[in-house]
Amino acid sequence: MRIIAISQEECSELLKRVSVGRLACSLDNQPYVVPVRFSYEPERIYIFSTVGKKIKWMRQNPKVCLQADEIGNSSNWLSVIVTGTYLELSEPQYHTAEREHARELLAQRPDWWRIPLSEARDRLLVSSMETVFFRIDIKSISGLRAEPEPTI
Repeated sequence: MRIIAISQEECSELLKRVSVGRLACSLDNQPYVVPVRFSYEPERIYIFSTVGKKIKWMRQNPKVCLQADEIGNSSNWLSVIVTGTYLELSEPQYHTAEREHARELLAQRPDWWRIPLSEARDRLLVSSMETVFFRIDIKSISGLRAEPEPTI
């Protein structure tokens, strides 16, 4: 197997194709990683969530990382890492228009709301949960591809 770096264009294409990734944040030197549904556009990633541990942590430490991948098998995969800054799309700083833009992008994918609401369903009534739209302002994107070694 060979592992090679991929171009920024290939990274962007993967982020456009997939809608589930793993979001990493940290607080007090403790990392935390959770699955999220997301929508990508150049320079930004949009996510919908309920308020819980990750939101509380990112409010205190906005440095985050998102990993997304496509896996064919153990020697044929593509992985992209995005680093950036958490930005909550709440009033009064962000108008309804930006939250609506985030919702419209996310709604292009089926079940975009399912992970956060399913996760919290057993703890609270859905109608009483606090929800948040946020974005990651992208600082860097990098990616790797694994390929089988050519046969001779």
